[in-house]
Amino acid sequence: MNRIFSSLPTTVFEAMSQLARETGAVNLGQGFPDGAGPDDVRAKAAEAVVSGWNQYPPMMGLPELRQAVADHYAHHQGLDLSADEVMVTSGATEAIAGALFALIEPGDEVVLFEPMYDAYLPLVRRAGGVPRFVSLKPPHWRLTEEALTAAFSDKTRVVLFNNPLNPSAVVFPDEDLALLAQFCVKHDAIAVCDEVWEHVVFDGRRHRPLMAEPGMRERTVKIGSAGKIFSLTGWKVGFACAAPDILKVLAKAHQFLTFTTAPNLQAAVAYGLGKPDDYFTGMRADFERSRDRFSRGLMERGFTVLPSHGTYFLNVDIAPLGEVDDVDFCKRLVTERGVAAIPVSAFYAEGAVRTVARFCFAKTDATLDRALERLEGLVQRR
Repeated sequence: MNRIFSSLPTTVFEAMSQLARETGAVNLGQGFPDGAGPDDVRAKAAEAVVSGWNQYPPMMGLPELRQAVADHYAHHQGLDLSADEVMVTSGATEAIAGALFALIEPGDEVVLFEPMYDAYLPLVRRAGGVPRFVSLKPPHWRLTEEALTAAFSDKTRVVLFNNPLNPSAVVFPDEDLALLAQFCVKHDAIAVCDEVWEHVVFDGRRHRPLMAEPGMRERTVKIGSAGKIFSLTGWKVGFACAAPDILKVLAKAHQFLTFTTAPNLQAAVAYGLGKPDDYFTGMRADFERSRDRFSRGLMERGFTVLPSHGTYFLNVDIAPLGEVDDVDFCKRLVTERGVAAIPVSAFYAEGAVRTVARFCFAKTDATLDRALERLEGLVQRR
């Protein structure tokens, strides 16, 4: 068996979800919304599966979806992409895997920013890459020139960058993006940008893609997710956008991973990406309201809540509670209080922060209120 995958332990995400199922806990660990998703987008998918084409669609994706992605990013982010620079994938994780397999030769160094999505490291290693870590710290999780200088070298081939960043819920400011772009250009590195949370940003923020930075247009793979844009996490429709010379190699990796994606879902996403701006602003407002409701409830109960600028998540600093191990804290939280959270140390390979716990607030008011009721008195007791 392949040692990279056979040696992986059961993830803390599965462990916490299993505990939540066994104890009947309120599960704020898994990152999916309670809602059903937009009615009209789901209706388009149903209509397309009944009345549309259900055999193999083009490997690169339906032409109407590739054009819709290009138009969407032109409108919302000011990017000048053609449909020929867009490829449809079976979710963003497939796009990330394909990009890494296509771009990395054994021995190439890959810069990773931790905390990070748990798929990154095994995929980098399976591609033969050598990880170089930049460890970000709360409460602001900022990039620094010193940290980037230590991570980059003449062997750096790829930079894997998640913005907005799960689990820290930070939206990197313009100066951090400019700094990272300078390092990518200086070291002739390609940036694989996981931007699945690009529409889930709060407090009037607008997502700025790394591709828009000087020197990055021809050296960036921009990855998006319809599942996050439309709160339909089970659909697994992603997009990879890159200059033609890069995309043609990504396409060869994609061909031997999933080859294609359900055509009815592609048709529905193409429709959804053209929805009026009110949908996107309304979606953000709804999540922002849930964030504020849950954040306020936690603070009223004595928790130290860290800023959440985007994603479905917010974090609490458990150090003021006298806690020094977030895994132990989260296990006790689910068994003693009936609320499941995720220890942020699980998102680190090195230099782990061990005093932060992540909650998903993309839930109904009733679910959030039930969790808050169960957390009542915890801070004072400890």
